[in-house]
Amino acid sequence: MNYYNEIDGYAADWLENLIFEGLIPHGKVDRRSIVDVHPSDLDGFTQCHFFAGIGGWSLALQLAGWSTDREVWTGSCPCQPFSNIGEKRGVEDERHLWPEFFRLIEKCKPASVFGEQVASADGREWLAGVRTDLEGAGYAFGAADLCSAGVSAPHIRQRLYWLGDAHYAGLEGHAGDVNYGGAGSGASRPTASASSPLPWDDFDAITDLDGKVRRIERGLAPMAYRLPGHVGLLRAYGNAINPHLAAEFIKATLECAP
Repeated sequence: MNYYNEIDGYAADWLENLIFEGLIPHGKVDRRSIVDVHPSDLDGFTQCHFFAGIGGWSLALQLAGWSTDREVWTGSCPCQPFSNIGEKRGVEDERHLWPEFFRLIEKCKPASVFGEQVASADGREWLAGVRTDLEGAGYAFGAADLCSAGVSAPHIRQRLYWLGDAHYAGLEGHAGDVNYGGAGSGASRPTASASSPLPWDDFDAITDLDGKVRRIERGLAPMAYRLPGHVGLLRAYGNAINPHLAAEFIKATLECAP
C-alpha cells in the first residue's frame, strides 16, 4: 500500500481522484504537514511519497518499471527557498523542509529514496547538504542535472534529480563498480521513445502579449481574470515534476546498479 503526504488541499483532492480512477496505486492520502508526521505513521507502507503533489513520482516509478512491491520513498522538497524567483531565503525559509524529510528517512531507513530540486546555484548547494546527510546515514548517493527538453518536452525545466540507496552504501567512490549518472559520469542523455507518444505531442498553441507562441496541454485554458479554478490547476502543474524525465532517471539508476 502507498502513502501520499500532501498539505495542499487541491492537490490532495487530485491525488484521491487519481487513486479512485486507478491511475496511481491505491494508498492513503495524508493531508498533514510533514512536520506532523511521525515515523510510526509510516509503518506498513511499502512506497511513501512526500510533497506528493499530483502523483508525478508515483507515475514515474510506473513508467520506469519499478515494481509496486519494491520499497521506495520519493520527495520533491519545496523549491521556493532556492529558486532564482522569490526571496531566496534558503535554509532560513520556513519552507526549507529537507530536515523534516531527512528526520523520517534517518529513522525509517527506506531502501531507496528519490528526489528532485530546482537547478539553481542555491539548489546545488542544497543538494550538497542532502548528499552529506544521506551519506552520513549510510546511503550511497547519486544525482544528475537534467532538463525536460531532454525527453522532447517543449520547455527547459532544469532540475536536479537525486537518489539515496541503502543497498550500495560505501560504493560512491568506486566509479568502476557503481555509478548513478552524476556529473562527469558520461551517462547518456535521456531521450523519448518514438514508439511511446508523450503528452506534449498533442498541444494547443497560444500567443502571449509579447508575440511569442507557446505550446500548452490541449484543453488547458490560460489563466484568466475571475476564473480561480485555473489558478489551482496551474499551480498544481507548476509544482509538479516531469514524470517522463524522472522515469528516465529512475531507469538509469536501475541499469547502473551492480
